[in-house]
Amino acid sequence: MTSLSRAALASLPASVIRPGHDIASVRTGVVHFGPGAFHRAHQADVFDRVLDSDPRWGIAAVSLRSAGTVDALKAQDGLYTLAVIDREPSTRIIAAHSDAVGPGEGAKLRTLLADPSVKIATSTVTEKGYCLGADGSLDFNHPDIVHDRARPDEPASVIGWIASGLADRRAAGAPPFAMLCCDNMTGNGGKLRAACLALAGEWDKGLADWIAGEVAFPDSMVDSITPASDPAFLAKIAEELGVTDAAAVQRERFTQWVLQRFDLADGPDLGAAGVTLTNDVQGYEQAKLRILNGAHSSLAYIGLALGHETVFEAVSDPALGAFVGRLMHEDIAGSLKPVEGLDVQGYAGAVQDRFRNPAIRHLLSQIAWDGSQKLPYRLLDTVRDRLAAGESVERLAVPVAAWIAFLHRKATLGEKITDPLAEVLARAAASADPASAVLALRQVFPAQLAEDPRFRDAVTDVVPAFLEGRATALLAR
Repeated sequence: MTSLSRAALASLPASVIRPGHDIASVRTGVVHFGPGAFHRAHQADVFDRVLDSDPRWGIAAVSLRSAGTVDALKAQDGLYTLAVIDREPSTRIIAAHSDAVGPGEGAKLRTLLADPSVKIATSTVTEKGYCLGADGSLDFNHPDIVHDRARPDEPASVIGWIASGLADRRAAGAPPFAMLCCDNMTGNGGKLRAACLALAGEWDKGLADWIAGEVAFPDSMVDSITPASDPAFLAKIAEELGVTDAAAVQRERFTQWVLQRFDLADGPDLGAAGVTLTNDVQGYEQAKLRILNGAHSSLAYIGLALGHETVFEAVSDPALGAFVGRLMHEDIAGSLKPVEGLDVQGYAGAVQDRFRNPAIRHLLSQIAWDGSQKLPYRLLDTVRDRLAAGESVERLAVPVAAWIAFLHRKATLGEKITDPLAEVLARAAASADPASAVLALRQVFPAQLAEDPRFRDAVTDVVPAFLEGRATALLAR
């Protein structure tokens, strides 16, 4: 079987959506670090739509560590398949990548970053790819940063390449490119800016001052479930297309890219391609944490107690689905401050619809990991705000109690608890009074919250129902 290529486009089945632009006319205007599945299913999809009306925004895909993806893109003329898996699936060929750069091609990357036609650089390298310390600042002890401090002309890190590329722009008297971090880190643009300034300052204080004054590092938030492209998926795509595609990706239909407004002369019309431009990215992040992630954790702990395995199974349980719906729309959404451009109730409804996607197999057991790190932001912040407003927290207490019962079951059965505080949690949960013992853990529950009788009593009153298998009765709340 032949591979996907420009020559193969004409032979694809009629059901496959072709690129809406002249591939030969595309020029490179974006350099992207980290062309993994999420980028190919998300940002590249956006720029592919931009290219339908503006050929200046082709993407040069850059991988500093692994050649696999860029080699596949090179072999396939930059083309790959995006499969949307939902109740109404679709298959589309993405033609957003105009170039690809792999390990050992530093000279080519340097030329691209110096090219004034490249006005945007983006990145999805995961949080650890930015060489940050625990406090979010640049880790000068990281081996790549140690290398880059000494060898600025041959960077090893993404931070080094960004700073080096900007240094070349400054030396040439050319405008800088805007730097868009697309990894899910709170305040990601600000963190990336601070890291670049820290490294540039080690090289040349004047460069750091120029970056500080001239370069845009907008914050962003991205969201779309992108399951792995496993062999079964790639085989399915090959059967559907009649050609192999080593770079094919899949995602749910829902996709969100929230981007802080920034100045870029004659830039791409990202808004027309579905990007939300706002001055309040933090508000969108909070809505996602509390509504989407808070509901996910609630479904996980309550759903596991009821014997469910996946999000789809849990939300399809009439009592549990209705309970979580009330939790999202009445308790969580009602606690959020207004956010520019965001219909909070509409967003909650969209989240519910995403949960009902039968094509996504999202395991509750995985969502249940690291509860001590997740619950403070996903649920307890909402509890605190509702208490401050004098409102009921009885419904919010149910998933918190379900987490405590989940820990108790794990501890008493000797099963592994996947959490940084696993040992501490296991000891507390295995005690004679697990509710009180877990609520006493200040690493999770601040004293002001845990000692508030409105919250403490609401939690301790319902933990026994989970321990005794009576959880269904709680879902009428």
